[in-house]
Amino acid sequence: MVINIKYEFGNHRGNDVIFIHFDINLELNQRVRQLVGVKWSNTKKAWYVLDCTFYRQKFKLETRIPVGKEVLSHVYEVNRGALQRYVETLQLKAYSPKTINTYRNEFAQLLYVLKSKNVNELSTERLRDYFLYCTNTLKLSEHTLHSRINAVKFYFEKVLGREKFFFEIPRPKKPLQLPNVLAISQVELLFSKLENLKHKTMLFLAYSAGLRVSEVVNLRVKGIHSARMVINIKGAKGKKDRMVILSQGILDLLRKYYISYKPKHWLFEGQINEEAYSDRSLQAVFHRAKRESRIIQDVTFHSLRHSYATHLHERGTDIRLIQELLGHNDIKTTLRYTHVSTRRMENIVSPFDNLNIK
Repeated sequence: MVINIKYEFGNHRGNDVIFIHFDINLELNQRVRQLVGVKWSNTKKAWYVLDCTFYRQKFKLETRIPVGKEVLSHVYEVNRGALQRYVETLQLKAYSPKTINTYRNEFAQLLYVLKSKNVNELSTERLRDYFLYCTNTLKLSEHTLHSRINAVKFYFEKVLGREKFFFEIPRPKKPLQLPNVLAISQVELLFSKLENLKHKTMLFLAYSAGLRVSEVVNLRVKGIHSARMVINIKGAKGKKDRMVILSQGILDLLRKYYISYKPKHWLFEGQINEEAYSDRSLQAVFHRAKRESRIIQDVTFHSLRHSYATHLHERGTDIRLIQELLGHNDIKTTLRYTHVSTRRMENIVSPFDNLNIK
């Protein structure tokens, strides 16, 4: 009996992984479960392992392409000047360090493939071939492909000044992905697993105001304006400031937290004095509480923000106000929550329930 096994490269929870797809086979399933570090993905309905040289060789796949910062050391001398000018232009335009790292690493992937060929000599047709290679050979996701196109586009249009250079290169269609949302009962269960006062305050605050993990850890003590019952968020995504509501229940918890921890500058300090709490540590707190709650949905810390917006919509809050509270530029981003909100479905009865069957 021939068993068809398919391998798919992808990214799962921030890690480059190899998904293993095959038809139902108990013997093969047992063998796969013995692989070191193998895990199951409910989203992909497949086993996966970390994308590394060991598994590339074991599965007889093509040589692993360097990822992240490691690709920088594989850029040939002929293109190092281009890479340096690229980073300097991003810095002069005051892009955030995170965006600079992402764009730089994506652009370096092109330079890695070019090897000794000068990037400035590329034509639109050659770039089109490169993106076809990214699609058909590397099998990049639509999200990653968009990111790479944006990074390469930035070099030719903003660094070299070739404004019409990408006119003939089509973009992949973005999939409509709905946010993962927790039910109110699940939020209550998750929060019940938090015993540490600092952890409890951070997660409660994130849900109560729809904050991103970066916004929670970068909050300053002076950002809490109890007289006006608002929280001032400074330099959020897109370098935008905004105000969000301060819940009375959260204010009471914050006062209790302040008395216990006495923070000075950052509202939530890390283990090292005068440094902000790590976003990775806060995400780990969330996932630990999720495991203890036995929540099987594929939710992350960011799902607290999604849940906040959805629960607001379900309670009748105007979508424009939700957009303002979340800091979205485009109302289309906020409208995603109307697709997962149960507000419009509350009075709908499935025709199955009207069947006269036993």
